[in-house]
Amino acid sequence: MKRIGLILQHSSFMLSHSILTVYHSLHNSLIIHNFMPRLSKLSPDQVDAGSRQVFDQFMRERGNVPNMFRTVPHRPEIMQTMNEHFFKVMNTGTVSRKLKEMISVRLSYLNTCEY
Repeated sequence: MKRIGLILQHSSFMLSHSILTVYHSLHNSLIIHNFMPRLSKLSPDQVDAGSRQVFDQFMRERGNVPNMFRTVPHRPEIMQTMNEHFFKVMNTGTVSRKLKEMISVRLSYLNTCEY
């Protein structure tokens, strides 16, 4: 890790985009795992009625509630807008929902997140 950092500091070295991506991913993972506080994932019994509706919708459509949506109900006023944004992103546009899901899984893996 230190060696990669030293190489990056020298402009005479040309690194491929994939190496930079791996470095960035490793660097961010170390920061996230070592320094960022964690929010607890809430269960359906711990959330307000509006968040519970979102949880129920995910259960019907996916069979689970994504972890990011299990932490957001700590701020119920944000939950509804985040849910609306998520469903607009996933259900509109020219990229298929399946490809968007695959991208989400891959990015979660690269960032060592549980998807």
